[in-house]
Amino acid sequence: MAIKTRSYSVDGKREMTIDEFKRWLKKFDEDKDERISKDELADAIRVSGGWFARRKSKHGIQSVDANGNGFIDDNEIKNLAEFAEKHLNVRILYL
Repeated sequence: MAIKTRSYSVDGKREMTIDEFKRWLKKFDEDKDERISKDELADAIRVSGGWFARRKSKHGIQSVDANGNGFIDDNEIKNLAEFAEKHLNVRILYL
């Protein structure tokens, strides 16, 4: 379940729109509760070729979980997209 995007930018980052990012992320919502847990985020990082998936997922949840419930919900996806751009070699296109 690799990230399938239309292209890579000059700096080697995978490019995807915010909608593509949301659809890709939903594939990892194993319990279909429409929230992303630390373990689900770790799976997404691992599948996309990321190293230290557990550490990055823990840091990601702590960084973007605005309401402190331990999950990333739809209201926090934009924060996760910003985290992904900084730490996961992804460029999000807001079209």
